[in-house]
Amino acid sequence: MPPASPRPKAPAPVRKPPQVLMIKKDEPEAPAAPEVVAPVAPAAAAAPTAPAPARTPARSDDDLFDMGAMEGLTMADLLGPDTSRQKRSGGGGGGTSSAPTSQPRVAPRTVDDFDFDADAFLAALEEQDFVGTTGEVVKGTVIGMESDGVYVDIGGKAPGFMPKKECGLGVITNLKERFPKGLEVEVLVTREQNADGMVTISARALALRQSWEKVRALEKEGKVIQVKVNGFNRGGVTCDLEGLRGFIPRSQLQEGENHEALVGKTLGVTFLEVNAETRKLVLSEKKAATAARFAELEVGALVEGVVASVKPYGFFVDLGGISGLLHHSCVTGGQMRDLREVFDQGDRVKALITELDPGRGRIALNTALLEGQPGELLIEKEKVMAEAADRANRARSVLRQQEQAAG
Repeated sequence: MPPASPRPKAPAPVRKPPQVLMIKKDEPEAPAAPEVVAPVAPAAAAAPTAPAPARTPARSDDDLFDMGAMEGLTMADLLGPDTSRQKRSGGGGGGTSSAPTSQPRVAPRTVDDFDFDADAFLAALEEQDFVGTTGEVVKGTVIGMESDGVYVDIGGKAPGFMPKKECGLGVITNLKERFPKGLEVEVLVTREQNADGMVTISARALALRQSWEKVRALEKEGKVIQVKVNGFNRGGVTCDLEGLRGFIPRSQLQEGENHEALVGKTLGVTFLEVNAETRKLVLSEKKAATAARFAELEVGALVEGVVASVKPYGFFVDLGGISGLLHHSCVTGGQMRDLREVFDQGDRVKALITELDPGRGRIALNTALLEGQPGELLIEKEKVMAEAADRANRARSVLRQQEQAAG
């Protein structure tokens, strides 16, 4: 039996090449539609492909960078509106966004562009009827009263209110008697008008201001004033002066050791401190006594006193409540080895006043002018002191000549 002939092999299947998908973009903002390339068999003729889409003609640099259109634009015009919230158009989840359009330039307005009527503005202010600023003194008429204060017409759209404690200095027991209706008063504005237009006023604050002004005027005059002691404490005594509370320290009293006994007595005092801001009014009886003593003295007068102390630079002489300085250069015209050669503590001395300074409380004394010849006090001190009154007349003429020469 003949062998079977071999069976012919089946031709190998022809494998088709993979299809290629190509995406082409002409512009970043608008991707072009994909172009599909059809597969081509090795032995077969190439199939016709779809025509490529028409490409957008390229724009020149002059079109892309036209600076003429930007002339006169501000930075806000160039930035344009916020485009992040604008919807994008297109298919396949992508799209192009519209370019921002420039806003028309708006010219800034000046003050002249606004309508302003000065008369209307002033009339509007007058309608508000502002009356009374803090610290202003105003006049008004009492129109009403309550248990806690008084209503005063001061010309505003609402009356001014004066609390009971601000109705005056001291304690006021009967407001109706003190402030009857129709009474004209002068008050100080302490608080400007509230939402209802009411102003808070005070007669007490105005009285205090006027009292401090009077006290400052008295201080400048330097006069001795009389006050009545109305109280005391451990540090001194108190008194009333122009409605203000004054204080006299024990160190400034002539009888400071028994200051409680001074209540009810009248004292002559002068000022140590006047301060309205801190409300301090400090007085002195001793300074007043000095001031009164100074008023009795004059340059060229012969005074007599007692040597209170001896210092290297001279003698302090007690002249009855005030002290004078007899400087070592004014003691004698002679040469001294020691001050005690002429005077010692406790000796009585007659001397001429050559200088007065009430502001600083200084009195300058001189005994050398009483000498007939320089150094006479070193030899005949008792004679010079006994003839001091006669010698003082001659010495005054010498002082006047010295003043004329100096002037």
